[in-house]
Amino acid sequence: MKHTPFNEFRLIADAELEYRIEADRTQTSTDLFGLPLIKSNQREIANHILARVGANKKSTVNFLNAHCVNIQRNDPEYRDALDNSDLLLPDGIGMEIAAKLVGQDLGDNLNGTDLFPEICRAAQDQGTGIFFFGGMPGVANGAADWAATHFAELRIAGVHSGYYAPENEEALIERINRSRAGIVLVGLGVPLQEKWIARNRHRIDAPVVMGVGGLFDYYSGRIPRAPKIVRTCKSEWVWRLAMEPRRMAKRYIWGNATFMAHACMQAITIAELGSRMNAFAKRSMDIIGASLAILALMPIFIATALSIRSEDKGPVFFRQIRVGADGTPFSMIKFRSMFTDAEARRAALLAKSDRTGTCFKMRDDPRITRTGRFIRRFSIDELPQLFNVLGGSMSLVGPRPALSSEVCEYRGSQWERLGGKPGITCTWQVRGRAEIPFERQAIMDRAYLKRTNIWIDLKLLLSTPAAVLSGKGAY
Repeated sequence: MKHTPFNEFRLIADAELEYRIEADRTQTSTDLFGLPLIKSNQREIANHILARVGANKKSTVNFLNAHCVNIQRNDPEYRDALDNSDLLLPDGIGMEIAAKLVGQDLGDNLNGTDLFPEICRAAQDQGTGIFFFGGMPGVANGAADWAATHFAELRIAGVHSGYYAPENEEALIERINRSRAGIVLVGLGVPLQEKWIARNRHRIDAPVVMGVGGLFDYYSGRIPRAPKIVRTCKSEWVWRLAMEPRRMAKRYIWGNATFMAHACMQAITIAELGSRMNAFAKRSMDIIGASLAILALMPIFIATALSIRSEDKGPVFFRQIRVGADGTPFSMIKFRSMFTDAEARRAALLAKSDRTGTCFKMRDDPRITRTGRFIRRFSIDELPQLFNVLGGSMSLVGPRPALSSEVCEYRGSQWERLGGKPGITCTWQVRGRAEIPFERQAIMDRAYLKRTNIWIDLKLLLSTPAAVLSGKGAY
C-alpha cells in the first residue's frame, strides 16, 4: 500500500480501533481473598496493558503477593487501593498455592520483575514512553539504563528517585505529565506506592500507572536476582531471604506462615479443604506407591511375562475396557490369565457362574490357563494395573473397576459405586474377594466412598498382602 497522507491516517485509525477493542476486552479473573486476580500469560497481559495506553484508557495496575495479602487485612486504605485497581496481577508462589487450595488456576505468575521486559518490548513496538519513579537515588536511573540497553528504541520519558520533599509533589507530578509518558512505573514499595497512586491518580495524565515494588532494585543491579534454577523451583523468596536476612526475616518466615493460615481459612470457606487435601494425599500416595511397587516387583513382572508367553505363545498382557469414576470408560491392563479366545467362550459359560447376580465368576473356569491359575491365586494378574494407577485412571485403593455389561445390570444405589476412582484393592478384596456376593460388594464400596480418607487407604493396603496369601475367594 502506498503511504499517502490518507492511507497513513487510515492505518492510524485502524490501530486506534484495535487498541480500543483490546482495551475494552474483559480479562478472565480468579477471585482470591475477595480480590479479582487476572488470569493470563505475560505476553498477553503486556499487550493488553499497552492497548490501554493506545486507547488512552486510564488504568491502574497493581500486583498481589503473600506479603500484600497480609498487609491489606489490617490497612483499610491499602485495601481500598487494591479494590480500585483496574488490573490486579498475581505475584509469586503464594498466590498459586492459595488458588490451588480452592481448586482454581491463576495461569502465569505475572510478577512485575518477569513482566517488565515484556512491557518494554510492547512499549518499544508501540512508541510508548515509560517514566521510572521510585527507589533509592540512582536506582531508577539504573533500571532505565537496563531498559534502554536491551530495547534500543524504547523511549525513556523520565526518571526520578523515590526521595522528594512532600512540598515538591506537585512539581513531580507536573514533570511526569510534561514527559508525555504512556506508562508510569511507581516503585515505592508496598503499601506506600499503591496509596501514592490512589491519592494522585486523578492528577496524572499517563493512561497507565503501575505499582512495581522493588523492580528497579533488580534491574539496576542493586540487589541480585535469584538464579534461573531457583526461580524455576519457585523458591525466589528463599533467595531474597538469604540476600537480606535481617530485613526479610519477618516478611518471609512469620509472614509466610501467617499467609498460609489465611489461605487455609479461605479454602475452608470457599471449598472443602479436607476433601481437597485428602485427594492430594491420595494421588501422591498412588504415584509414590505404584512407582515403588513396580520397581520392587519387576522380577515378578519379568518371570510372569516369560511364563505366559512360553505357555501358548499368546500376548502377555490383556487389555479390557472397564467403567471408571463417574461412568468414564478406560482401558485396564492385566497379565493375561485366560486363553486367547476367552471372550468368545464367555457367553456359553454364563449359566454356570458360581456367583448369582451381576458379576460372572466361575471357580473352575475352563478358559483359564495353567499360568493363569497360579497368578490369579496370588493376584499377580492384577499387578500391571499399577501402570493404570500411574496414569491416573485407577487408584491403589477404590472399588474394583466394572465391565460395561455388568454396569448395565446395576439397580438402585449400586450405581453409587461408580462415584470414585476404581482401585487395585478395596474393602471386600481383603475380606473374602469373590466369596462375597456382588450386592454386598456394592454396599461395601459405597460405604468406603462415603468415608474414604488416607488412613483407611493405608489400612486396606497393609491388609492386602495377608488377604492375597490366604487365597480366600481367589478364583
